[in-house]
Amino acid sequence: MSEEYTTEPLVHPPGARHAVPARPADVREAVARAVSERCRATHTACDTDALADVLLVASELTTNAILHGGGVTDFRVDVQGPGVRLSVSDRSDELPVVVAQPDRQGRRRPGGHGWPIVCRLSHDIRVSDLPAGGKCITAVVPLV
Repeated sequence: MSEEYTTEPLVHPPGARHAVPARPADVREAVARAVSERCRATHTACDTDALADVLLVASELTTNAILHGGGVTDFRVDVQGPGVRLSVSDRSDELPVVVAQPDRQGRRRPGGHGWPIVCRLSHDIRVSDLPAGGKCITAVVPLV
């Protein structure tokens, strides 16, 4: 049987507003809380290395939404079975891309590491268009 723990209700009543994390630190806190609650409820130890991977993916998805997607419009964390499903929505319809590091003059530019990190640490990634515009990126990161 799969148990689910989430930081926000999956369905919000019509007209209801819920707090959307504004900073990567807020997202990391919500993820750590959800994983800790699951570990307590199931009486299992939390793998600190796996949790660090989940927190890094959450931080990268949030940072990318802020820097490249016009800001975070929604966030969800679901702890299911041996993994954590993170969903971050933003205002941009553009798909994430891996940016070539050197510019035309051969100089290295800062950044460009977030999306490859997300891809490396997640075992399932989906990018969905949102009906009102923007996108939602969902990544499943193993906890074991």
